[in-house]
Amino acid sequence: MTVSQHPAQPTDPRTVSELAEAVHAGLPTTIADLSSLVRIPSVSWEAFDPSHVAASADAVARLVEETGLFDEVRVSRAPIGSTGLTGQPAVLARREARDGKKTVLLYAHHDVQPQGDDADWDTPPFEPTLKGERLYGRGASDDKAGVMTHVAALRAVRDVIGDDLGVGVALFIEGEEEFGSRSFADFLAQHRDELEADVIVVADSDNWSTTVPAITVGLRGNVTFRLTVRTLSHASHSGMLGGAVPDAMLAMVKLLATLHDDEGSVAVPGLLSRDADHPEQTEEKLREESGLLEGVRPIGRGPLLSRVWSQPSLTVTGIDAPSVANASNTLAPEVSVRISARIAPGQTADSAFEAIEAHLRAAAPFGAHLAIDDVDKGDPFLVDASGPAIADVTVAMTEAWGTAPVQTGIGGSIPFIADLVKTFPEAEILVTGVEDPDTRAHSPNESQHLGVLQRAILSEAILIARLDAGR
Repeated sequence: MTVSQHPAQPTDPRTVSELAEAVHAGLPTTIADLSSLVRIPSVSWEAFDPSHVAASADAVARLVEETGLFDEVRVSRAPIGSTGLTGQPAVLARREARDGKKTVLLYAHHDVQPQGDDADWDTPPFEPTLKGERLYGRGASDDKAGVMTHVAALRAVRDVIGDDLGVGVALFIEGEEEFGSRSFADFLAQHRDELEADVIVVADSDNWSTTVPAITVGLRGNVTFRLTVRTLSHASHSGMLGGAVPDAMLAMVKLLATLHDDEGSVAVPGLLSRDADHPEQTEEKLREESGLLEGVRPIGRGPLLSRVWSQPSLTVTGIDAPSVANASNTLAPEVSVRISARIAPGQTADSAFEAIEAHLRAAAPFGAHLAIDDVDKGDPFLVDASGPAIADVTVAMTEAWGTAPVQTGIGGSIPFIADLVKTFPEAEILVTGVEDPDTRAHSPNESQHLGVLQRAILSEAILIARLDAGR
């Protein structure tokens, strides 16, 4: 952990109390608005209906407009490089700073992951369902709760401080984060002046628990691609030729087995790890959070959190091959898989991809032909945790949660942060969020803990008030 070199004074207690009252009073409306957003199946993947993402953007824009705080609110799209394609709609708003105050950019995304098989859900994925302290539904947490954190924090600030804020506020609610943020760099270039800020809050991460907040200071990068193995020009009878002719499935299985050693650690030369201190995590907690089955051992080496924060990982996330139901006595000529690699902070995604590609081509069994395409890459990121904004958000979280935040890494990736750093190199980036270990983002039965949501909103409202006060 890194301690900020800019120790911050406490927030005015009266301001904290009034903001807490405003957030609490507005919570029913916040939950209702979050529920309305969850009902919109805004899956941004290209195989899904884009009209739902457009409807979600319009709904978010209305909520932002209703705060009455912005000079302009609009829905915008950007091109995806030179492909001739256009990205999904994002919501953009800005309020200029006054009296020399700083500007804060608030980021979240309104698109969601596909729900998967409805049968795996205990409740309908796009019908928000309240059970105890948790609201269930796809996107209830990742990241429509992040969207509502921004909206509700701004409402509370407006109600307590009024709309005569000196702090500048820019808002960017993306529409394709779950599909690789493919137009993100172009969107930044197109709207650079509108998005420029001194402090950037990315509300798309998690917390240590439902009672202890976290500030994410380390993010793994990512490399994903499709790998295709071919061994035959056409399918053949497995009984007639099996044992002499290698089928693509055999070659793929042997090739994938070379990616890890016997302990499950990544065995690709050139993929690097990062030396860092990590909080302790027990195997019992890992089992509870992951659903690891009895008798199944964790993989890898070193402290458990180092394995998911500071070491690389390789996962096969999909496979195109004959299904069991359609299996015949045939030697498959071609098999494809999707590989997702997570890259430790300190290594570039480009160098990691080069290492993985070199390993696969060198390890191809039986002279199998390989093709690698549909490549996406995002660099890792380490937050500079020594600046004044980190000090401010640490105080804000401590006052909102009643306990100091833990500085953490996460195993997941937020590749667009590297684009933010390139575009706004002087800005301080704060990675916060509304998730907790039981959120199950990207999985069936995703949910948002409402106590966490309330405390996240209050933390952000206090942070904005501190920036407005010029602290």
